Amino acid sequence: MATSRVSSRVAMEYTSHSVTRRRMEREKAKLSLSNTAEASDVRSITKSSKEYDKPLSPGLQKEECIGFATLPDQIHRKVIKKGFHFTIMVVGESGLGKSTLINSLFMTDLYQDRKIVGVEDRLDSTVSIHAQNLDIEESGVKLRLTIIDTPGFSDSLHGKDSIDPIEEYIDQQFHQYFQAESGLNRKNIQDSRVHCLLYFVSPYGHGLKPLDVECLKRLHHKVNIIPLIAKSDTLTKSEITRHKAKVLQDIKDHGIKAYDFPECDPDESADFKRQDAELKAAIPFAVIGSNAVTEIAGKRIRARVYPWGVIEVENEKHSDFSKLKRMLIGTHLQDLKDVTEEYHYENYRAQCIQTANNNNSIEKPQLNKGSNVEQLLNEKDEEIKKMQAMLEAMQRQMTASVVL
Repeated sequence: MATSRVSSRVAMEYTSHSVTRRRMEREKAKLSLSNTAEASDVRSITKSSKEYDKPLSPGLQKEECIGFATLPDQIHRKVIKKGFHFTIMVVGESGLGKSTLINSLFMTDLYQDRKIVGVEDRLDSTVSIHAQNLDIEESGVKLRLTIIDTPGFSDSLHGKDSIDPIEEYIDQQFHQYFQAESGLNRKNIQDSRVHCLLYFVSPYGHGLKPLDVECLKRLHHKVNIIPLIAKSDTLTKSEITRHKAKVLQDIKDHGIKAYDFPECDPDESADFKRQDAELKAAIPFAVIGSNAVTEIAGKRIRARVYPWGVIEVENEKHSDFSKLKRMLIGTHLQDLKDVTEEYHYENYRAQCIQTANNNNSIEKPQLNKGSNVEQLLNEKDEEIKKMQAMLEAMQRQMTASVVL
């Protein structure tokens, strides 16, 4: 019995001791877990504090920007909604393909109802100004195109008289814009100023004719002039090269200022700079046009068909038509408008203001020196003296009546 009691007591103590040991191990495990969690919290807090001290990432900076970077988008939407306007004038002898070139440039037929004037009627004819509007939309961009033709130029015996109507028309458009700009309502000003003048040079002569020189000298300060060699398919490549050199030399010798291509910005791509150099080297553009559409190799293109072959209008190996189109519409349309606004129109505006000031300064001395003005001033002085005398007499009478 005693032995069994001792063994049972030993078993109970061993059991209690093992339970206590397991409890201590659990408490130790809990303590280690809590320490680990505290350490991880410290590390996370330290890490977050370090991240807080770092500068904002580009994404956060972009989200917290002021917002004026959207201004180009706002202007773009406004301009697209308003649309653009561009005015071209074509000048040159009859029969050089001016109408055909315009139709080829804008892929339309603007002169379906035109009547061809006979030779006898041309001798006594004068230049007439014909303006036609064409609305074009491409990829959501609207363009209001105004084309001004000058039929009858150089047809009469007095060729120099052909320049006056053209010069007067350009000045008239400047004057209308100046009046509208100086008025009270300036919201909806219609810009009818001529932004570009395509001047057609005959391929049959040697350089510029006297009428060409006179016309260009009278207009080069009023409009952007782009010289063209018309009907270049009548010349060989060597003849075109010589003709271009001769025209450029005549322009330089007579002090004529054609449209000056702007310099490329340093950040422009190499391909754009190369294309710009090609455009500058092609002046004056040797061009051809065609109203006929021909199918070649499964493609419908504008071309001129001859017994000896086909000349493609937009093939750069055949003419400079594609370069003219790229310059006129694709790359320099806005610059042509800017030069018109900042140079040609500003010159006209300054002349108008200077003329008005000179007229005012001339009229004032004439009024001061006139004998009639001095006589009127003397008469007014005498009338004032008489009125003063009458007032003094009336005051004396009133004083006397009060005393009585």
